[in-house]
Amino acid sequence: MTAVSIAASKEWYYTLEYFKVAEEEMSYSPFGQYFTREIGEKSVLIYFAGRGRKVASSAAAQYFIDRHEVTKIIVAGTAAGIDESNEVLDIVIPYKAVQCDTTVKEMESLIRERFIVDLDLPKLPFEFKTGVIGTQDKPIVMWIDHVTLRDNGITIADTEAAAIAFVCKLNNVECVIAKGISDFALDESKAGAERSCIEQYETFVSNVPKVMKKIFDEYLEHLV
Repeated sequence: MTAVSIAASKEWYYTLEYFKVAEEEMSYSPFGQYFTREIGEKSVLIYFAGRGRKVASSAAAQYFIDRHEVTKIIVAGTAAGIDESNEVLDIVIPYKAVQCDTTVKEMESLIRERFIVDLDLPKLPFEFKTGVIGTQDKPIVMWIDHVTLRDNGITIADTEAAAIAFVCKLNNVECVIAKGISDFALDESKAGAERSCIEQYETFVSNVPKVMKKIFDEYLEHLV
């Protein structure tokens, strides 16, 4: 079975709205709600991964692999833009996922080889953007974090995808990541840290439904 992992609460609320999920259709795991839909003539399990972050999302992935015989996980949702050649609402399907918070970055390389997962790109009937997704437990809000990831070749960043990809690799389960850029960090030296953070968060909130709709409308049927 193919499963779709949704990590952030706001992404999940929109997912329920998009698929018009009734209460009687809902099932529950230790991590939250899940339901099934027929997509592209396949039965697809769509689940909430426990409000993001690496621990909950990777544990949820293992749970559904074990309990529902999942053989493919699609990680769908929003991400912070890092590579500034991309734009807000661009959808990126990475060819590589890396965990970016496993080293003392002030003293050693930001990324360790054993925390890198190479991903097979799907064959889609249209061109799409790709790159490297970086995952760490904190969102990219401060400008210095944006610059650090940019200088290390990261295209987009989130808080769960690389951890899920790592679990999939250990279980020999296919993993595809489809993330839409919801926001970019702002240089707080120009507007102040608080104002920059508020502005970025407001951008993120307004773009969540736009990103999720784009993934569901244009990509999901081709990815399952």
